[in-house]
Amino acid sequence: MSEYVFKMPDLGEGTVEAEIVAWHTEPGATVAEDQIIVEVMTDKAAVEVPAPVSGRVVSIRGAPGDKIAVGSPLIVFETATGATPAPAPAAQAAGPAPAASAAPVAPTAPAAPTAPAVSARAAPAGGRIMTSPANRRRAREAGIDLATVAGSGPGGRIVREDLKAAGAARMDGADGADGRQQVAAAGDTVRTQGLPRAAARSAQAAAGETSEIKVIGVRRLIAERMSEAKRNIPHFAYVEEVDVTELEALRQHLNSKLAKGEPSFTYLPLVILALVRTLESFPQCNVLYDAARGVLVRHRAVHVGVATQTPDGLKVPVVRNAQAMSLKEVAAETRRVTERARANQATREELQGSTITVTSLGKLGGIASTPIINAPEVAIIGLNKAVERPVVHHGAVAVRRIMNLSSSFDHRFVDGYDAAAMIQALKELLEHPAMIFIPKVDSP
Repeated sequence: MSEYVFKMPDLGEGTVEAEIVAWHTEPGATVAEDQIIVEVMTDKAAVEVPAPVSGRVVSIRGAPGDKIAVGSPLIVFETATGATPAPAPAAQAAGPAPAASAAPVAPTAPAAPTAPAVSARAAPAGGRIMTSPANRRRAREAGIDLATVAGSGPGGRIVREDLKAAGAARMDGADGADGRQQVAAAGDTVRTQGLPRAAARSAQAAAGETSEIKVIGVRRLIAERMSEAKRNIPHFAYVEEVDVTELEALRQHLNSKLAKGEPSFTYLPLVILALVRTLESFPQCNVLYDAARGVLVRHRAVHVGVATQTPDGLKVPVVRNAQAMSLKEVAAETRRVTERARANQATREELQGSTITVTSLGKLGGIASTPIINAPEVAIIGLNKAVERPVVHHGAVAVRRIMNLSSSFDHRFVDGYDAAAMIQALKELLEHPAMIFIPKVDSP
C-alpha cells in the first residue's frame, strides 16, 4: 500500500484559492476513481472535484467555509501499491452550477413524479452519482444510500422527489410517526430522524430557540459582492412611472397567436428588447468598469444579466448578444438561462459577462426599490409590479396599467442627467411598444 497526496487543483481563470463548500467523503471511507469527493467554491462558480485515484481516505484538510490555496494538500489516499493516479483531474463545474449549503428561498416543489424505482445499484455508469450538494446532505441525514436511488432528472440526476420516494419505500413497515419524520428529512432536512417521538419533539423545541448558519459558498459570495458594490459604488437611484397599458395589450395579442403548448410571453423579453434599443443612444450605460486599470470598457454587444432567485440565492444568468435577437429568441434564451440557473445547471460562462442587468420580482415587485448594481457594470434596471390604477389620460380619468421602473446608476460614470434621459427614452418605448420594432434611423 502507498499514500497519494491530492492537492487543490488549478480551477482556471487565475484562481489562487477555493473555499470548501461540502465534503462528500470522510477519513476511513473507500472511494473510486472519478467519484466526487468535495465541492469547492471559487469566485466564479461551485466546482465538484473528483477523486484522482481509487483507495481509502486517510485524511482530509479543511472544513466547510475554509479556504485552501491552489497546490496545497487537500486529501490523502491510501492506494494499492503501483496504482497510478489519473492525470490531474480537471475540476468540473458542479452539475455544472453554483450551489450553496443554505438555500434562502426554495421554489415551489414540482408535482411528484411517479415513484422512482429503488434499485440495488442506480448510480450512472462509472459510479458517479449526479445530484446537488443539498440532496447529498438530505440523503446523509435520512440515512439513504444514494447509490440505491434511481434518478428521474436529466441524465439520471437525483432530485428531491426521488429522495422522498426512496425514503417512503425505506420506511415501509416502520413506525408511522418516526417513519414520517425520516421521510420528511429526505425532502425537507428535518434533523430528528431515528429519534423517539418525545426526544424528537424535545430536539425540535430546543432547535427552535436559536440556530447558527455558517455563511459559505454561494451565500458568502453574494454577501461579499453586495457589500463591495454598495461600499464602493455611489448609487444614483431613479424611479419613473410607466403606463404599460399598450405593452400589456401587445403581450396579450402575441400570446393569442401562439401555438398550443408554446410558453407565453412575459414583460421581461419586451423590456430587454426595449433596453437594447435604448442603449443605442446611451452607450455610456452599457459599460464595465475595470477598476484595476482605471478604464471603462464600452461594449457594442448587449449582454443582459437577468437577476434570478434560486434555491441557493441570487444568480445572474446572461442573455448574450441580445441586440442580435428577435423577441421570440430573447424570450426563449431568457427562459433557458434562468431555468438552468434555478436548476443548478448553469455553466460558469452562463453566469458571467453581462454588461447591464435587469431585475424583477414580478408580483412581489412592490411600488419602488433601490437595486444594487451588479459590479463591474454601471447600471441596473428594476421592474416593479404592474397594477391597474385610475390616472388622468388625455384629459380624462381612466383606468390604466401602471408599472414603475426603479433603476440605479454608478454616479462616478453616469451623470444624473444621462441616467434620467435614458430611463425616459426606455419609458417612451414601453409606452409605445410598436417603436421597439422599428429600426433606428440616424439623422443625416
